[in-house]
Amino acid sequence: MRLTTFSDYTLRVLMFLALSRERLATIPEIAAAYEISENHLMKVVHQLARAGVIESVRGKGGGIRLAHPPEEIHLGQIVRASEGSAPIVECLADEPASCRIAPACRLAAVLSRAFETLYATLDEYTLADLVRTPNRLKAILTRS
Repeated sequence: MRLTTFSDYTLRVLMFLALSRERLATIPEIAAAYEISENHLMKVVHQLARAGVIESVRGKGGGIRLAHPPEEIHLGQIVRASEGSAPIVECLADEPASCRIAPACRLAAVLSRAFETLYATLDEYTLADLVRTPNRLKAILTRS
């Protein structure tokens, strides 16, 4: 199992913002801190803003910030939203393509359970749990 790059960047953006609650952050600043693409981050930030997880302030001196305290942002909710609703395997789709072994296959049930367990574990944690050592994280992210 592997999360998409989109989910990875989503969590990174949120961690950065949780470390910088006292001010607005910018996409170029976050991209530089993580050494990742600004274009990818723009898509991530757009989705987070549409979902109401972050706030975007336009204009000179604008930027982004968390819309809620880190303790209220649950990781399971974030990853579910960023991963989307596509089925993990074709046979779990609403209209599955023909699969010859579907009547006897247990793979779909096993994978469904694995993902349920993954999300249940993520639901136990919040963004605040990811930034429990803020000084150490800030030191790493501000090294350029």
